[in-house]
Amino acid sequence: MIDITFDFRTDTPGRLDPDKYSPLLRKYHKLLWSKPLPGGKMFDLSDALDLDEAYLYHKSELGEFRLSSDTITHPYFRLDYKTPIYTWKVWPHKEILSQLPENTVEEFWASAYNIGGFIIFPGRRIDNLPTMNQERGCNALICDRFDLTLECIRLFYEGKPSPLHDTLQRYKSFFDLFEDFKGYVAFFLLQDMVGEDCEIKFFLEFDDFRRSPLPQSAAEYLSYRDKMAALIQARGRRMKKATDK
Repeated sequence: MIDITFDFRTDTPGRLDPDKYSPLLRKYHKLLWSKPLPGGKMFDLSDALDLDEAYLYHKSELGEFRLSSDTITHPYFRLDYKTPIYTWKVWPHKEILSQLPENTVEEFWASAYNIGGFIIFPGRRIDNLPTMNQERGCNALICDRFDLTLECIRLFYEGKPSPLHDTLQRYKSFFDLFEDFKGYVAFFLLQDMVGEDCEIKFFLEFDDFRRSPLPQSAAEYLSYRDKMAALIQARGRRMKKATDK
């Protein structure tokens, strides 16, 4: 059983990153993703290794995988309100911030740290190049948007290019575990992010990665926040149902 409303910042020592240091988040990841893959083989996860070596670990005939936790949402403002996360972007953040209701950012951050807002990716660097977590956060065409990340994953399974193609290709052995995009979506309980034909339900208007990933107005920011909050709640319910069996 999992608590889908738990804020993983509350069991993380000091001001450290819950993605690495929350004991309960690690436990929940292990519980959620230790299960049969689409092909039927078990994907058992171990947390026996040191955190500096791997957050979660799998080794079998399927391969060896060192996995890390990552959030699938980002409020884009720091909690102190002083600076946006992406200061290097041309972004009307001051105008947006001035129009947001009080406590919007704090409430957004709180929902972002519920279990419905987390996923795992391969966490070991290959050829000293960025991991999935690093690249999707630093890539100016993605800026940590998980809907855009998921579109890149969909295109990867279809053999088509995307801003994350090279990174996804480095971790092909991991994504091959799920056989196809439908398998990936089902395994990680992402059904609320796709339509009947597996098209992505984008959080903001999508134009084939040409526009800025960041909200360009207060209205866009609030729409993005509301869609993210609904996703985290819906995915959390799927997680609770899966682990209550």
